[in-house]
Amino acid sequence: MVTRVSSTKSFAQTDRGLLDRRIFVDADIYQQELNQVFARCWLYLGHESQIPQPNDFLACYMGEDPIILCRDSSGHIRAFLNMCRHRGNRVCRADKGNAKYFTCNFHGWNFNSEGRLVGVAGLKEYYGNDLDLERWGLVEVAQLEMYKGLIFATFDPGAPPLLEFLGGQAPQLDLALNRRAGGTEVIGGVHKWVMQSNWKYAAENFFGDDGHHAITHASVRRATPDDRFYTRSNEESIQRFDDPLSVLPAGTIRDYYREHFPELIGRLGPERARQSTMVTTVFPNCSVNFGRHMIRVWHPRGPNRTEIWSYCLVDKDAPQAVKDALRRHLTQTFGPAGNVEEDDMDNWVQCTDTARGAVARRYPQNIQAGLSHEPNTPALAGGVRVRGFYARWAGLMDAPDWSHVDLAAYPWKLPWK
Repeated sequence: MVTRVSSTKSFAQTDRGLLDRRIFVDADIYQQELNQVFARCWLYLGHESQIPQPNDFLACYMGEDPIILCRDSSGHIRAFLNMCRHRGNRVCRADKGNAKYFTCNFHGWNFNSEGRLVGVAGLKEYYGNDLDLERWGLVEVAQLEMYKGLIFATFDPGAPPLLEFLGGQAPQLDLALNRRAGGTEVIGGVHKWVMQSNWKYAAENFFGDDGHHAITHASVRRATPDDRFYTRSNEESIQRFDDPLSVLPAGTIRDYYREHFPELIGRLGPERARQSTMVTTVFPNCSVNFGRHMIRVWHPRGPNRTEIWSYCLVDKDAPQAVKDALRRHLTQTFGPAGNVEEDDMDNWVQCTDTARGAVARRYPQNIQAGLSHEPNTPALAGGVRVRGFYARWAGLMDAPDWSHVDLAAYPWKLPWK
């Protein structure tokens, strides 16, 4: 039985810029997150390019619930709980493939790609032909929508439409998804690994922690003096919008983006095109890094554990040599052995570890950057977004339904531009 936390407002005092460290380690708070956040929000499942043909499928997660994402026999995209309605065994054990049916290897219950229960071993002998097959099909998500190739779903029938949920992030996502007429695709499979950290540290880091670059990744910049990974100061972070492609590695990748930058301007306009190296998080756990051509999902695996799934997102119309270079660059920078990722993961793990201490939990975490100043620099604006992230979290944790959630409390914009 889950012990419901009476109110999370005291745990996330975003108006004061204070967080109770228990939100990163407490088991009851974590279970409440699974119910109040992950079972109600729109969550990223995959990219349409991963299931191009009828009966294609892939396995994924919504929170800790295993999911089958598939195209049914008629080509419609669907998502089901990967759970036999009999005993609860998974009916799909492959990461991806093509199948018209999913059969439980426990008692032989057989489901088609529309989720219907179409066969039960021993139906006559064990059930006297009285089992209502229509009633015991796979559990389907309440809503499924797609935004320019990205597939999202929610188990909450009362959740707002996806575009309303995304709010201002929809046009922001176009910086990654609408660069060229052919759209995007995911290449190279899904890179997966586990870290001993709470999922929120990673999600908010990608959403608003612009102030950590100069310290956390100093060694990476020293190893790459051409400044190919990160700008060197907050001032230069602003200046880079005059040349938004300057943070990309020189050579094949930067040349490709420069060649097609006029097309991006034509599609999105000059102001938005200049912001093409931003990073954002679609609440709660899907991060998109425009400059690193990456989609990242932070799957919760307990209060102190996160399974990371990383996707390489490329323009479908890009030459193969460019796609290969992008995939290699992503592996070099972000991944369990990435020269940037290791810096970040070490920080998140250490922060989670200290929050487990009885004395450490007496002292709140500070998220006050930009609290009393005009957010006219990346670092100050990042503080606004971090507080917005936890305001959305606290609102959902307390809200009985979506009518009590302030969707405008999630500041996706970059206030200095």
